[in-house]
Amino acid sequence: MSKITVVGELLEYSNETKKRNFLETVELQIGLKNYDPQRDKRFSGTIRLPSVPRPNMAICILGDQHDLDRAKHGGVDAMSSDDLKKLNKNKKLIKKLARKYDAFIASEALIKQIPRLLGPGLSKAGKFPTPVSQADDLSGKITEVKSTIKFQLKKVLCMGVAVGNVEMEQEQLTANIMLAINYLVSLLKKGWQNVGSLVIKASMSPPRRLY
Repeated sequence: MSKITVVGELLEYSNETKKRNFLETVELQIGLKNYDPQRDKRFSGTIRLPSVPRPNMAICILGDQHDLDRAKHGGVDAMSSDDLKKLNKNKKLIKKLARKYDAFIASEALIKQIPRLLGPGLSKAGKFPTPVSQADDLSGKITEVKSTIKFQLKKVLCMGVAVGNVEMEQEQLTANIMLAINYLVSLLKKGWQNVGSLVIKASMSPPRRLY
């Protein structure tokens, strides 16, 4: 069965079943084989997808007054260096902050101070901020962050990344999935020989196998 048919079936299922009161995310779940995370290189890489997988991602801007004003104008949460200082390097509060947001964007000036102000908390959560300069278009940067997915191999041979949502057109979702798969394969030591299984699954739908 072709990958496109599987994507169509997944969207059909989600659109025909009971409407959820949230936007269901479509996740690509990957199982690797012939890979030893202890011995082989643990890869990590990011790629920008053509369409935003999770439009409702919670983003927080970290910056100076100019950045805070820009964020407010765009209806995005923001924090200044003083706000970060108030967390007083409290691990619990920093963990809570990392859980509250899906991603962070920080001004070039403030990003250098993040380790000093917050310690390793955001990095440990895999949410170290993306830099933004005064000249950058903030809404463009937010779209870029929302469109970017990360593959990171840790100690286990399976991983999942958000590649779309159930309100996307079939072509959009298929394009996102294919780009994500091809990029992942390029990171693997033996390419397709390391791919054990590829499954797509919406939040409330049964998993469907692509490979």
